[in-house]
Amino acid sequence: MSSVQWLHQLRLPRSNIFEVGPRDGLQNESTILSVDARVELITRLIESGLRDIEVGSFVRADRIPALAGSGEVIKKVLAKNLPRAKDCRFWAFIPNQKGFDDALDAGVSGVALFVAASDTFCQKNVNRPLAQQKADVFALLEAAHRQQVPSRVYLSTLVYCPYEGVIAPEKVIDLASELIDHGATKVVLSDTTGHADPVNLARVLELCDAKRWSPDHFALHLHDTRGLALVNAEEGLRWGISEFDASVAGLGGCPYAPGASGNLATEDLANLLDKLGLLEGVSLKALARAGHFVEKSLGKRGPSKVLRTFAEES
Repeated sequence: MSSVQWLHQLRLPRSNIFEVGPRDGLQNESTILSVDARVELITRLIESGLRDIEVGSFVRADRIPALAGSGEVIKKVLAKNLPRAKDCRFWAFIPNQKGFDDALDAGVSGVALFVAASDTFCQKNVNRPLAQQKADVFALLEAAHRQQVPSRVYLSTLVYCPYEGVIAPEKVIDLASELIDHGATKVVLSDTTGHADPVNLARVLELCDAKRWSPDHFALHLHDTRGLALVNAEEGLRWGISEFDASVAGLGGCPYAPGASGNLATEDLANLLDKLGLLEGVSLKALARAGHFVEKSLGKRGPSKVLRTFAEES
């Protein structure tokens, strides 16, 4: 039986692409896009039919200059009153309570948080030990729950840490359990370094299944460092995962994960899901317009394969 036949027999729900390009895709770029350029990018992503878009970050501007002015970006997007925007949820990454408050004031629909299964990676990323970062995240989850704000938590270094090496699946599951217990709307299993493959990913997802957790608790955030992001997405489908993070044009990378390349490209993921009959309401042609726009704005080509099959419109 082919993998496609097997996937069809599983009667999977429609998949959702969670677009992280305006945040994760841009955060590591040396070319800084203006507020208006980011608004235009997000506008094009909205017009493609995507329903969840991470539009920015409320981290201090001196730490991530590329995302400075995220509050202004969100307000300008909302002020456009785009018809398709009514069906979208706009998300922002927040590091602390101040970021949470600022994000809500700007009008976000949901918030994204970070924790890693690696203590060293936490120290490098947020300058806090894992125990303290967990406590901070749990407090923010409780605040989000009180205010009925959807929350996603990036559970980073899913299978490998550039400082500690291989991460035991049991460590990931223990942390995921704590996040679920503290009310995370979605635990985003994040292959920060792009070291995941269908075998080590399946070990984690098998343990999730053994806990009898619904796959709806989880999303997958995949990087394509070793060219396996799409294969890993298909493995996720086999285990019932229906939400996948992706970045327009395949842009991205983590400043605290040396050698990690960009995220799974939105165009490539959309193409796969469309061929499997699991995508609805998203236009590949419109996605390509967004991809070409951001590449031109940055003065570089991203690693997206499918984007190259679309001619750039004048």
